[in-house]
This record gives sequence, structure tokens and C-alpha cells, in this order.
Amino acid sequence: MRPGVVIGRGGESIRQLAKTLEEKFGLPNPQISVAEIEVPELNAYIVASRIAAALRRGVHFRRAGFWALNRIMEAGALGAEIIISGKLRTERARYEKFRAGYLPKSGEPAMKYMRKAEVHVQLKPGIFGVKVRIMPPDAEFPDKIKILETIKKAPSETTETAETVEAKAEETEEKREAEG
Repeated sequence: MRPGVVIGRGGESIRQLAKTLEEKFGLPNPQISVAEIEVPELNAYIVASRIAAALRRGVHFRRAGFWALNRIMEAGALGAEIIISGKLRTERARYEKFRAGYLPKSGEPAMKYMRKAEVHVQLKPGIFGVKVRIMPPDAEFPDKIKILETIKKAPSETTETAETVEAKAEETEEKREAEG
């Protein structure tokens, strides 16, 4: 996202955070490093937080869900699933799923590569839950076949081998005639 928001004007926010850490946990001179997230659309927690913020602003849940799903897939994810649950349209609580791409639910790739996050948001009808699951573009599946590049030989080598094959064929024909 944006490190400047975390740091604050003149490092004000980060100094306040360091002071809080020092007071609460007794850490002498805590060092805090801030790193930028390159592609925030592939971070499940950020996407879930954005959906929760949109719901808090009054955006319809389907619009927020499809908007986030499209952003995730445009960022290059192999697959994504967003589940929004709560009192969506009526007094009865239910959930709505938004899915796109390839998203295994079980097995080693799902456990190893899947990025998951769950965020809760308090709205007027009640608490809404937002679950986001993202399969990143760098995930490797055991059933995916990799095709290696073929090594092309130089033309001079292929002509030499063709000549040697012809010579061997002539020798075998001569042996057959001599035997026959």
C-alpha cells in the first residue's frame, strides 16, 4: 500500500507507535521498519479490509464483492473466492460467494499457496463477515505439466549424421547380398 500513511507527517505516527510499544511491552528503543506491498490486490487481508470499508460506506455487498474479485483477477491471480455473510437483504442471515479462476479447496497446493483472510464489520443490521481466499500467480501445482525447450542441433551436425546413417544402410545391404 503506501508507507507514507503509516509513517505520518515527519514520522509522527511511527514515533507514537514506537512510544506505545516501549510503554506497554517495556522494549528499550524499539525499531520499526515499514515496507511497501507491491501488489495489494494479491494480499487477502488488504482486499478483505477494502470490502469491509466499502460495506461500511454503504456500498451494496454484490457490487463490493464483484469489484474486489475483478481487481484480484486483473492483478494476475490464478483464482479467488470472496464470501460475504450476514443479514444481507433480509432479517435472516445468509452468505453470498463470488468465485473466479482455479481455486483448489484441499490438498498440498491449497495449504501451501492459498492466501486467506477474514474480517468482520459492524453494520446497522448486524455483524457482516468477509472471507477472502486468493491463489497467487506463482503457485505451482503437481498436476501441471512443464514442457522443456528442445535443443536444436546445428545444420552441419544433422547432415553428418544423415550421411553416416546412409553409409550404415549401404553396408548392411552389401552384407545381405554377400550372405544371400
